[in-house]
Amino acid sequence: MPALAGRRTVTRIEAAPSPSLLIKAGGRSRTFDAEFTAGREGDLVIDDGFASSYHAHFQVSRGRWYVEDLGSTNGTWLNGRRIRAAQWLKRGDKIQIGHTVVTVESA
Repeated sequence: MPALAGRRTVTRIEAAPSPSLLIKAGGRSRTFDAEFTAGREGDLVIDDGFASSYHAHFQVSRGRWYVEDLGSTNGTWLNGRRIRAAQWLKRGDKIQIGHTVVTVESA
């Protein structure tokens, strides 16, 4: 009888690394590898009086980046439409925070 009879073998699958999010705001490009907030006091600082201190949250889930509004007064807009729940981001998307437009260069 083989020594391994009755034993289960488990193959561990390494999780694929999360994709980076490359965005352009105010003429400058930035890359993010983990979730972040955007706003006057966020990880991505938006110098705009119409932006809330913590205006929008960006996160990656299952290999895709999403943006959601954090209850801001003026809302977060994706491609000209106000968002009410987390929205999937793709290359070329335009996110408006206050009067500032952030463009997704790669997601």
